[in-house]
Amino acid sequence: MNIPSLKDSVSAEEWALRCDLAACYRLVAAYGWSDLVFTHISAKLPDSVTGGEHQFLINPYGLMFDEITASSLVKVDMACNKLIDSPFPVNPAGFVIHSAVHEARPDVQCVLHTHTRAGVGVSAQKAGILPISQQSTFVLASLAYHEYEGVAFRPDEKPRLQADLGRANFLMLRNHGLLTVGSSIADAFLSMYTFENTCRIQIDALAGGGELTQVDPRILAGMAEVMKIATAGQGAQLAWPALLRKVERLDPGYRT
Repeated sequence: MNIPSLKDSVSAEEWALRCDLAACYRLVAAYGWSDLVFTHISAKLPDSVTGGEHQFLINPYGLMFDEITASSLVKVDMACNKLIDSPFPVNPAGFVIHSAVHEARPDVQCVLHTHTRAGVGVSAQKAGILPISQQSTFVLASLAYHEYEGVAFRPDEKPRLQADLGRANFLMLRNHGLLTVGSSIADAFLSMYTFENTCRIQIDALAGGGELTQVDPRILAGMAEVMKIATAGQGAQLAWPALLRKVERLDPGYRT
């Protein structure tokens, strides 16, 4: 697969974002969260690059997540027009979901969506996320739900999705999967790591068949303040550089 390098054709700021997003795709594949060529991670380009226009990077439809490189990412506007020539299409369902979030949440740089076995499994459970683990307390502090409306390729679903998401950072798409948003790619990835593990723990706990112990509601009520202390800056400062080193060990070719 011969994809021309864009390193010398885009700004240094855009190239850095492309490298981070390509790394995020590789990490999603490495952790087993990908669904062949389906699902998406998008990153909004900063105003300093776009001049204030809404533009974002998204995966080329047809590449596996462990094939995606910085140069193969597709740059599109809010009408799904390609802004740099690419031989790859953009998945319409991915564009509808991601453009809806980017349109409604100017504070969000990255949107990450998965169809994992555990995520879809919990999304089909009527009670949704249960307060049964430390991981779940972080999710429940900023969680919203969106009812299933079929494959998300109809633009008329966008306002309902936007209203359901509101200011939350975790969105459970009923009968569909998980979605996280973040002010950086690192934040969105680490939120998905917590969301996914919350669902895996819940599936395992329910499979045990015994009565579950739920977290004290008073602890849940104080999680907003706890999150400010426990997570402020740690994703970008500590975990993300370590995760990038992991991607480098797997395949440094993502930066091409």
